[in-house]
Amino acid sequence: MNSMFTKIVRIVLGLALVIFGANMIHPFIPMDRPDTHTAAGQFMYSLGATGYIFPVVGFMEIIIGAMLLLKKWVAFALILLVPISLNILLFHLFLDIPGLSVALVIVLFNAILIFKHWQQYKPLFY
Repeated sequence: MNSMFTKIVRIVLGLALVIFGANMIHPFIPMDRPDTHTAAGQFMYSLGATGYIFPVVGFMEIIIGAMLLLKKWVAFALILLVPISLNILLFHLFLDIPGLSVALVIVLFNAILIFKHWQQYKPLFY
């Protein structure tokens, strides 16, 4: 795999995580809110009503994005990102199809980077 390609993927993924994670904590990007009469809207409203889910996930996205941008503990950051990216994909797959393309890009970028760092994960499977 081309190292320049994976560097670009890592940086783009890191920037996306930092920007959208910060937006979860302090909204600055206007987002279309799902109608509360839809399953997606009810789900997002329920998560927001807890008062802690969005700030915690946003904080985790910022930390993971920073690790990717600073190239520190990249393999660890990618593993932390798996449940987040999987939930983004499943949310859009089952509840909000129009956003599926962005979710697929996030999962694809995560998978590409995990594949590139596979040697670091091999000891986990012995």
